[in-house]
Formats: sequence, structure tokens, C-alpha cells
Amino acid sequence: MTSSHGSHPFHLVDMSPWPLTGSIGAMMLTTGLVKWFHQFNMNLILLSLVVIILTMFQWWRDVVREGTYQGLHTLIVMKGLQWGMILFIVSEVLFFFSFFWAFFHSSLSPTVEMGMYWPPLGVQPFNPFQIPLLNTIILLSSGATVTWAHHAIMETNHTQAIQSLGLTSLTIILGFYFTLLQAYEYVEASFTIADSVFGSTFFVATGFHGLHVIIGTTFLSVCFLRLYNCHFSAKHHLGFEAAAWYWHFVDVVWLFLYIFIYWWGG
Repeated sequence: MTSSHGSHPFHLVDMSPWPLTGSIGAMMLTTGLVKWFHQFNMNLILLSLVVIILTMFQWWRDVVREGTYQGLHTLIVMKGLQWGMILFIVSEVLFFFSFFWAFFHSSLSPTVEMGMYWPPLGVQPFNPFQIPLLNTIILLSSGATVTWAHHAIMETNHTQAIQSLGLTSLTIILGFYFTLLQAYEYVEASFTIADSVFGSTFFVATGFHGLHVIIGTTFLSVCFLRLYNCHFSAKHHLGFEAAAWYWHFVDVVWLFLYIFIYWWGG
């Protein structure tokens, strides 16, 4: 590969303003959170979110251009990107593992402060066979359509890929539906995040999972547009592959949440 940096098998990126604007946005976000907590003023945090969202949009737009139109994503570069995504998902696994650790630590040995009882007295957990079961069906069915689309891309069957990802667009809608059901569940909950360690672990774990569902839904939406514009081939579809990995990770985390927090923990 020949670029402005010479002939080599690696991708040395050109100068970009987005790492700087991303760092400024992150600093504004941290400062804005402190200001919100102490002065109940959200102006800075809202401005920081605008900066971060614009930075992400333009940075990833440049990455798509590099890989699709400029040919900078060689096999070695893609292998590095794959490992980066794998390590990112591993870090996410450890992130959720900490929440499950806190949940099991308290549920298997309830303290005196909780009445040595789990769930704590006064906390009415959700029925796992109502909204949680519906959300489980939604996520698992979406994982099937994403897998279908992935195999269609690898087999160079563009028509079938569009059809399967068309179902994934339905999945995208269902992803938003999942989020709405989660919000409804929070509103109707008989307990809050302040109700002992049960409320804390429940809302933090399910809340962060809901955030990951929103991110994954956005990921799939972008992949649908890229597939429609013929950005993917049988050997060059890392963007979709990463989205599929991420969505399957979200599915697996929800299964653990459903089994251990909704069903067993309740």
C-alpha cells in the first residue's frame, strides 16, 4: 500500500482534529457532571454531549471513507481492527461482570441491614414472565436476523443480505421498542435505585444494558445504510462484522440479566 507515509503494509493515519475535539468533549462532560450534581445546571453537560456526538459522527465517517473509498484498510489493518473490537468487548464483559459480582455478593449472603432476606423486605421484584420475557424474545430474534445477514454477505448474496437486513431494520425498530419497554418498566417499578443494593444493582445493570442496546441499534442502522450503498463485500465487511459481534454480546448479557436478576434473583 502506498500512501503519503510511503510503502508499507500498515495504516498510518493522517492528521485529524477528532482526537482533540473528543478529548475536549470528554473533559467538558466530566466538568458538566460535577456542575450538574452541585449546581443543578445542565448547560455544560448538554454542550459536551453535542461536541461528543459530532466528533463521533465525523470521526467514524472518516474511518468509513478510509476503508471503503481510499483502500487503506488492508488485511493486516483489518486484523488489527478486529483485535481492537475483541479487546473492547472483553473490557465490556469485565464491566458487566462487576455488576453481577455485586449482585451475587449481596443476594447469596444478605446482610443484617437487609433483614438477611433476598429480595429485601418491601421490594416487589418484576414478574420475569411478562415484559422481561418479551424483551428476551425481541433480542434473541434480532440476533438470528443479524446472523442471517452476516452469512449472506460472506456468500456474496447481496439480495439475500438486503432482505435479511431488512428484517434487521425491523430489529432496529424492535430495539427501540425494547428501550421503550425498559423505560415503562422503570416507571412502573415499585422500587428505586435508592432501595438497598437490590435497587442499585438492578437499575445500574439493566440501565447500562439498555444503553448498549441503543448503541447497538445505532450500529446496525449505519450498517443497513452501508449495505444498501454496497460498501460491503465477502472479504471486506469488518464494519458489519463488528456490529454483529457487539449485538451478540448484548444478547448474551441480557440472557444473564434475565436468568439471574429477573428470574433467579427475584
